[in-house]
Amino acid sequence: MRKKLISMLLAISLLLTFTTACGTNANTPNNNPSVPATSNPAELPKGELISFTDSAGRTVEIPANITRVAASGTLAQIVLFPLAADQFVGLAGKWDPSAKQYLDPKYFNLPVLGQFYGKGDLNLEEIAKADPQIIIDIGESKSSIVEDMDNIMNQVGIPTVHIEATTETMPEAYRTLGKLLNKEAEAEILAQYCEEVFKETQDIMAKVGEEEKADLVYCVGENGLNVLAKGSFHAEILDQVSNNVAVVDDISSKGDGNPVDMEQIILWDPDVIVFAPNSIYSKVSEDKTWQELKAIKNGKYYQVPLGPYNWMGNPPSVNRYIGMIWITQLLYPEQAQYDLYKETARYYKLFYHCDLTEEQYKALVTNSVI
Repeated sequence: MRKKLISMLLAISLLLTFTTACGTNANTPNNNPSVPATSNPAELPKGELISFTDSAGRTVEIPANITRVAASGTLAQIVLFPLAADQFVGLAGKWDPSAKQYLDPKYFNLPVLGQFYGKGDLNLEEIAKADPQIIIDIGESKSSIVEDMDNIMNQVGIPTVHIEATTETMPEAYRTLGKLLNKEAEAEILAQYCEEVFKETQDIMAKVGEEEKADLVYCVGENGLNVLAKGSFHAEILDQVSNNVAVVDDISSKGDGNPVDMEQIILWDPDVIVFAPNSIYSKVSEDKTWQELKAIKNGKYYQVPLGPYNWMGNPPSVNRYIGMIWITQLLYPEQAQYDLYKETARYYKLFYHCDLTEEQYKALVTNSVI
């Protein structure tokens, strides 16, 4: 009872703090979020509210001049960080320790608010201290998205919006975020980058052709006995750039994939095996069972780079764009022909505000390139 009372008092306090009129409109969901274009943010009255229609079809009253932002979860956090790092009032989840060398301490040491969506590990006391003006959720729209967003907004008394974003539609998501946060020029640079990498990946795979795609399995977990199955959400990029031979009956939608046994992996016997970070990569060369696989025998097994995030997902967000560059260069060097250090440094500057050194790059890809 006491916890409920504290939560109610915090919610009321937040409502009084923001004096924000929140409303919803459960119209048919649409994928064309809109917000009026604005002039210089400094010219906008601090208390002015505007109506914003999000990707779930909800109309929410939001501040015209947003300077304090919270992300709903880690996927949204990764998307927002390159555009709104200086507007973050906290983190949805702690950075991986590997992030410390790439991030300014002021970003790395932000307080953890918890996830508004997903784990549901909200810290209401920290939210009250952080005092965000808006909560932004980014990702695929689930069937329950309207109810989910309304529940968050009603729980904490802060305007909450959802922006639809997939790998293909991320450019438009950035353009919408640019309007929402009065950062249209910065958002356009990110949008064009995403368009460029996605198109280049498609062009590379058109040159490769379906028949020449590498047979591949992506192994996850401490023992490497979970796989990202063909057709799963987390295998989207893998399916695009390879012949993902991990075909299973009951496809998991989770990042830890489908559990399988060693016998099944031996039956698939792929040309290439990609191991997730913190997997069994370093031990397979000395394991007699893994040595039965031609990918291990031929030295065609690699570990996905990690820092600050897994380049191929987990969560599956904008980190997958550098993953596309890495894996196409790895599998199809004749068609891709990237300067991987140059491309990695470019990505880290755009998305992490980091001037990546050559030494840092080499450490990132130690087990990840030919």
